[in-house]
Order: sequence, then C-alpha cells, then structure tokens
Amino acid sequence: MSAFDKYLHGVVVRAMREAREDGSATIDAHHLLLSLAADRGSTAQRVLASAGLDRDAVRAALDREFEHSLSLIGVSPAANDLPRPSPATQEPALGASARLALDRSFATARKKDLRSAHLLLGILEARIGTVPRALALAGVDRAELADRAGRTLDGGDR
Repeated sequence: MSAFDKYLHGVVVRAMREAREDGSATIDAHHLLLSLAADRGSTAQRVLASAGLDRDAVRAALDREFEHSLSLIGVSPAANDLPRPSPATQEPALGASARLALDRSFATARKKDLRSAHLLLGILEARIGTVPRALALAGVDRAELADRAGRTLDGGDR
C-alpha cells in the first residue's frame, strides 16, 4: 500500500465517522471536507485553515447551509426544536458526491503524484451541492481556495 493509499484510507475513515455522527447512510463530499479540515499538518488542512476553515468552522458552515435549506421550504430548526440526528448504526457507504469528488481528484494526477491538495480540489470543483452552498454562505471564495490548493501542488506536500 502506497503512502497516499494509507493517507486516503485515513481520510475516508474520518469521513465515515463524520457520516455516522450525522446519522447518514452515505459518506458525502461534505464528510470528506470535514475529514480534510481535521487532518492536522496536511496541505489540504493548511489551505483550509488559511481561509479560516478548521473542522469546527466547516461544521458550522454546513450547519448554516442545512438551516438555510430548511428555511427555503419554510422550516425553522430553531422554532421547531428539531432533534439532532441519531448516529448511524450501520457503516455508511461511499455516496455519489464523495465518489464524484474522488474521481475529480484522481483525474488530475497520476496515482503516485496524488496529494491531499488533489482531494481538496476534487471537493472544491463541485459546482452544485452541499459544499458549494455551505462555503458560499460562509463567505468563502471557492475559486480562490482552489487556486491556493493548486499552488501547493508544485511543492509536493502530502
């Protein structure tokens, strides 16, 4: 198993924990983003941190996106005292948005050259979905963040 394979396994395991905590049956792109934001020392984590996005800030942005989406259909989580989701009891499977993010990541470089910034770019390149909405609501410029991630790839960081 290559160093990147081990790294990717760790990212997916953390994303799986995030999905379980969300009560989700699938690991989605936003779970991968939470995992990258929590991965201390990786290039992806440093790029996210440079935009003020540690794991807690990403979680807060995702929570705001959820509340905003509900408000569009007239539901206020605060007014309705919605319960937190129950943790999933079964192991979440890889969902469509996560698979697409990984596919985009893998398409950008040869396997031996893949780095955490490639994973971040694969997530950031989504034009629609939870992650783009959450980042927009948080005032994060996805294009600028992707540009920062892309600039790190020449350095060869993990």
